[in-house]
Amino acid sequence: MDRQASIALIRGHIKDEHLIRHCLATGAVMKHAARHLHEDEVQWERIGILHDIDFEEIGGDSKNSESSSRLGILTNPSYMQKHGVVGAEILLKEGVDPAEAEIIRRHNHLLHNGTYTQPVEVVLQAADSVSGLVIACGLVKGGNLSDVSVKTITKKSKEKSFAAGCDRDRIALIAPVIPQPEFYGIALMGLMEIRGELGLR
Repeated sequence: MDRQASIALIRGHIKDEHLIRHCLATGAVMKHAARHLHEDEVQWERIGILHDIDFEEIGGDSKNSESSSRLGILTNPSYMQKHGVVGAEILLKEGVDPAEAEIIRRHNHLLHNGTYTQPVEVVLQAADSVSGLVIACGLVKGGNLSDVSVKTITKKSKEKSFAAGCDRDRIALIAPVIPQPEFYGIALMGLMEIRGELGLR
C-alpha cells in the first residue's frame, strides 16, 4: 500500500480534516525518522498515516462522545479502551501487513504505556505528539512553518499551556532512539515536506 492508497483508506474512515492532517503529519515525521535510522521509510510513513484510522468510529469509547473533546478523550484512561484494537481489525480486513496492524493496535498509550521497545513503536509515540507541537509552532508564526526552528520548538515545548494536547512525556520517549533536539529537527523537516497539505507555508 503506497502513500496515496493509505490516504484514500483513512479518508474512507475519517471525515474530520484536522484529524486527517494529524495522520499525514504523523506519517511525515515517521518517514523522516525512518530515514535517519536507516529503516523502511515507506512502511513507517504508512504506519503513521494509518495509526488513528478508527478514532472517529470508536468515538473515543466515550458514552457521550459528542460532548468529549479530543484532548479530554486522549488524556482520560476511562476512555480509549478500543482505540487501536478496532484500528487493527480494520487494517487486517484491508490486507495490511499483520506486523504493521499490531504496531497500530499497541500505539494506544493509555493501554500499553511503558511497553514500547521496538524503535518503530517508540518513534510512533513521539511522532504522534510532536507533530501537533511543531504545527502549533507554525501557526503562531502566521502559518509559516519555514519560520520555525528547533530553538522555537524547544522553547515552546517547555510552556505547558502551549499545545497542551501534545504529550511531552510521549515525546520524551524518543531519547534512547534519537536525541530530542535532533528529533525536533527531523520532525520539522518532515512537516516542511508536506506543509502545503497541512495548510501551512
